[in-house]
Amino acid sequence: MEIEARIELAALVSWAHAKGWAPGTGGNFSRLLSTDPFALLITPSGLDKGSIGADDLIIVDASGQKIKGKGNPSAETLIHVTIVEETGATAIAHTHSIWNTLASLHGDVYTMSGFEMLKGLAGVLTHQHVENIPVLDNSQDMVAFSQTLRPRLKDTHAVLLRGHGLYTWGHNMFEARRHLEVLEFLFELNQRARRMD
Repeated sequence: MEIEARIELAALVSWAHAKGWAPGTGGNFSRLLSTDPFALLITPSGLDKGSIGADDLIIVDASGQKIKGKGNPSAETLIHVTIVEETGATAIAHTHSIWNTLASLHGDVYTMSGFEMLKGLAGVLTHQHVENIPVLDNSQDMVAFSQTLRPRLKDTHAVLLRGHGLYTWGHNMFEARRHLEVLEFLFELNQRARRMD
């Protein structure tokens, strides 16, 4: 299972980087391996996302401490752990695209409705769905931020960090990738539509 998870996660990272959503060392991605004991496969800090391979990924525990691997965990590892604990997600993607970063500059909630592509989000059955994505202030204190984040993870498919980027997730790798692709499309579409008004 670990080998397959490594291959899948490395492929997701490579795909997101090729799309321009994880430039340079920006962004991080994870895949849950086990809940008991907790083990999370995650991209290490400081590596260019265009060159990460399956063997570069590290494994951390529920406190974000490294269990296995050569690199160091990202400072944002606790965000991944919190999302897993609160949503039941098994795959998480954090990207730094131009469009999601622009979206993160709009208020405390970023709202989208009326677009057919919203039906690409799990459980959404109509374009009339209103997706309210919380926008949280960026922080360097990940312990405090994780506690702020917990109650904001209800009834949403993603969160935005102001001036920073997007976190989205899924109950499997396919769902997480689909949510990422759908949301990135919707952020660009929504931003372009706003400019036409």
